[in-house]
Amino acid sequence: MDETEIAVIGAGPHGLGATERLRAAGREVAVIGEPMSFWHTMPKGLWMRSRRNGSSIGDVTGPLSMEGYTESTQAVVERHLSLETFIEYGLWYQQRVASDVIRRQVVQLARAGRGFVLTFNDGTHLRASRVLVATGIAEFTRRPAMLRQLPTELASHVADHGDYERFRGKSIAIIGAGQSALESAALMHEGGADVEVLARHPQVHWLHGDGLIDGLGRFAPLFYAPTDVGPIGISRLVATPEVFRRFPRPIFDVIAARAIRPAGASWLKPRLPDVPITAGAVVTSATPHHDQIDLQLSNGSSRRVDHLLFATGYDVDIRRYPFLDRTLAEQVRCVDGYPVLKRGLESSVPRLHFLGAPAARSFGPVMRFVAGSWFSSKAIVKTVAAQDRGRSARRASRSAAAA
Repeated sequence: MDETEIAVIGAGPHGLGATERLRAAGREVAVIGEPMSFWHTMPKGLWMRSRRNGSSIGDVTGPLSMEGYTESTQAVVERHLSLETFIEYGLWYQQRVASDVIRRQVVQLARAGRGFVLTFNDGTHLRASRVLVATGIAEFTRRPAMLRQLPTELASHVADHGDYERFRGKSIAIIGAGQSALESAALMHEGGADVEVLARHPQVHWLHGDGLIDGLGRFAPLFYAPTDVGPIGISRLVATPEVFRRFPRPIFDVIAARAIRPAGASWLKPRLPDVPITAGAVVTSATPHHDQIDLQLSNGSSRRVDHLLFATGYDVDIRRYPFLDRTLAEQVRCVDGYPVLKRGLESSVPRLHFLGAPAARSFGPVMRFVAGSWFSSKAIVKTVAAQDRGRSARRASRSAAAA
């Protein structure tokens, strides 16, 4: 059986960022997965909501940052970048930090003594002393009961689509009020669909970061962190996860919710003048009618459309990771599906870490974004080094006592 010191499951931004830092610190790391796989499944034509510096992997500056990428490749990247450009950047990053990525699927992660055993889909195994789970949010799609009860040809989640070409010439109702719903509406409309957005909140919110930052000029960094998560002021609070995690839980939750409330990017609004947005309306019933679907709304109105698209986001629950051994999953202390993590994003199971969105309840909303890799990659390296020093000190103490 092959062995490694650290196994990283997932070759997206968080997994690659941690791999780069760990290898730079001299650690033996095996990174497993298809590079940027989740990003390849997203609808073509999307743009990153964060500004380009907030889309850097591993660190905001340096040769592997977005600035380093543009200098190295001469790529032209404006204030915001397309999904296609971000994927190209991610693959460029991967080639420099993990060209030896193991392109296999982990079908089981189980404990074995003080370490872990990973089983691959080809039947082979890998033993690791430490495991970092960085597999993203693909398993966590929020599918309300209404969606689960409807035929897939009439209703779907945005995560089900790599493009929206099939909806050309169709009438579509989109449930949601965040970036996913609004940008999907823009793409569908531009692709020839008749689209309406149905938002349960009484108001659709728009981000105004670009305009405010331009207005603040050189003083902008005082109010906005480069992580680009949260509105003015709050951005600075959530950009320091090691500090933010110490806030009392009620305050933590309120600030975190405000930082990531459903909203559309300011640059998206001009693309939607001809797309009706009905706010304060909940779909109370959805009934198939031949090859269409009849909708009843809480405001008393009704719709008949060809398809109902749910842009309802994601609900983290690590027990939904299909590769996580059930016994191991039960040993991870969780609250509402989120693992409770300590320093270095380590779970209650020693040497098992969770990166990305599963770390958000412990370290704040920035962990849901690419910029969260700036913190997690450094924090993990520090924790691994500190635990090594602790073990060395204990061995030295036992040796001294034996002498």
